[in-house]
Amino acid sequence: MAYQNLLVEKKGAVAIVTLNRPDALNALNKALMDELTSALDDCEADDAVHCIVITGSQKAFAAGADIKEMQPKSYMDVYREDFITANWERATRCRKPVIAAVAGYALGGGCELAMM
Repeated sequence: MAYQNLLVEKKGAVAIVTLNRPDALNALNKALMDELTSALDDCEADDAVHCIVITGSQKAFAAGADIKEMQPKSYMDVYREDFITANWERATRCRKPVIAAVAGYALGGGCELAMM
């Protein structure tokens, strides 16, 4: 499947899903999160994939929620829509191992791996 906000590649039994919104430091918006959910579904359905790595850019894994998309929403709008949360929880329900490969501002330029 073609994505606008992600890059997905397979290296052997590992699927690498890269957040790809460089102009917004990979801020999490609805479109990116919908695509991430779809990519995780595709990876789980692929018997050749045994592990999924989610990563960002060297500069930032993700800047957090997309403030520009949130700005016009009230607290209740975000709450009722489950803004970002519903999709992000998809990673926790994945039956294959999901690893976040994080580098960038949050870790002072280092690289950490964390199981989700």
